[in-house]
Amino acid sequence: MPAGTPPAACYNRGMIHPLAFLQSLYNRTWRQGHFVGLVIGTIFLAESLTPSLLPRPYLVQGILSGIAAAVGYGIGVFLGWLWLYLEIPTPASNVRRWLEKITTAIVLLVAIYAFWKSAEWQNSIRALMEMPPVETAYPVRVAAIALVTFAVLLLLARGIRRLFQSLDRQVKRFVPRRIANVASALLVAFGLLLVVNKVFVRLALDFADATFTELDQLVDDGVEQPTNPNASGSEESLVEWDDIGRRGKNFVVGGTTPAQLAEFWGRPTETPLRVYVGLASRETPEERAELALKELVRAGGFERSLLVIATPTGTGWLDPGAVDTLEYLHAGDTAIVSTQYSYLPSWVTILVDPERSQVAARTLFDEVYSHWRTLPKDDRPKLYLHGLSLGALGSEVSGDLFTVFEDPPQGALWSGPPFPSVAWNRATQRRNPDSPMWLPRFRDGAMLRFTGRECSLAKAGQRWGSLRCVYIQHSSDPMCFFSPTLLYRAPPWLQGQRGPDVSPLLRWRPVVTFLQTAFDLPMATSVPFGYGHNYAPASYIDAWVEVTAPKDWTVEQTAKLKKLMSDRVPPTM
Repeated sequence: MPAGTPPAACYNRGMIHPLAFLQSLYNRTWRQGHFVGLVIGTIFLAESLTPSLLPRPYLVQGILSGIAAAVGYGIGVFLGWLWLYLEIPTPASNVRRWLEKITTAIVLLVAIYAFWKSAEWQNSIRALMEMPPVETAYPVRVAAIALVTFAVLLLLARGIRRLFQSLDRQVKRFVPRRIANVASALLVAFGLLLVVNKVFVRLALDFADATFTELDQLVDDGVEQPTNPNASGSEESLVEWDDIGRRGKNFVVGGTTPAQLAEFWGRPTETPLRVYVGLASRETPEERAELALKELVRAGGFERSLLVIATPTGTGWLDPGAVDTLEYLHAGDTAIVSTQYSYLPSWVTILVDPERSQVAARTLFDEVYSHWRTLPKDDRPKLYLHGLSLGALGSEVSGDLFTVFEDPPQGALWSGPPFPSVAWNRATQRRNPDSPMWLPRFRDGAMLRFTGRECSLAKAGQRWGSLRCVYIQHSSDPMCFFSPTLLYRAPPWLQGQRGPDVSPLLRWRPVVTFLQTAFDLPMATSVPFGYGHNYAPASYIDAWVEVTAPKDWTVEQTAKLKKLMSDRVPPTM
């Protein structure tokens, strides 16, 4: 290359050097309308470093900040282009140069300050969640990753722009200029949409499906085919052991034992009954529900005093903190039935096909409920619904309004309801005006109540009806409080008093808060129990006591069971 070749030329010839790239970007900002993009991109970068609902490791924070900077840069470039397109006068050359220097200095200081404060902002959440502070190298690592992410996205965007320009030149040979511009833009957009949907998204989903299918076929150490003839997957069972799946096997085998229950109660107890039908057991949700009912009848599930129709998470997981505590409360005189509908984590399934859980929950409920209501009312178990995460989304709509009027179940316990949940959304939007969205009060609390990390069920009043439903939600759970409207509107959960596990430094910012909370979704279970999307056994104990009203249960037993469950290390989804 000839001596004296400017850095921009290096970039244009495909020879990318970090310093040359940055100098090229700086030199071309004003001339091509990119100066506004640099300013807005830096503002977005700084805002992305502020707290959201969950703490983020440096890798995730760096990628988020790079994406936020790229989005802000793109918005700024568009605004700069619109300014020039509308032929609005620009400052004189000497004024522009001074504005460029002053604003660039301010932007640089803002970026440095934001990275310097990033550790403090993250620690404001970690302190609330009893997590150790981030390392001192956190800001430096975040800055490096953010710069790389931003550069990659910028180069990708410029490649797309060059594709548009090349296509536009060809189209202009046949049609007028403005028509060519619109046609070229539509062709490029359509092509990108096809590539993203048919290539990247499909490959990602196929990879995820293959990966989680393999994981579902694994068998954890210590998990063996049950010998109890009433257990699903046993030799006598209608459900094949190999078809149950990893999560199902853990659920069937890993429950509370009669010995554990007897030790807690000080007397002999029942053996809890768990029925589980895996995704591989039958082809359709209807066939799986039919098999689950037959297995439930065979094992004597309708002879128990309490029957729970449980909808699992996307991976087929049922929270031991929810099911184990229920069995302790009722001395094992329980039956829990569930069917698997997916291998994928809830946050993936909810983006791809959220109706899976609703279809599975509805078909299982219809099968079990139809048989249950044929039994004499005085000689059938009390019927309850349960679901966590995507399971809550499906479970809450499994029984229609006419079912509730005609012959209702006795109640339901749902935890971590995801943001598309219809019934949950309706109840939170129609909450009493003096209650916050993260802990709503609904009417007089006779039928529906909400609680969180700390039990607040008694605050809803003393009147409980015959049908008792409870939602457990943490104010820091992004699965509950993410929403597309975060793009342009402040959320209700940040208005007024905020939740106890939400950083006081969290502020809503257009676009940026949407990106932050979207990045929180896959991180929802990366925090300790009692925060985010990790629900502690203690919360389930309080809720189950209120919903099922176990016979002869005392406050002392509640404290004893909470102590017992806190000594365990519950597995995560």
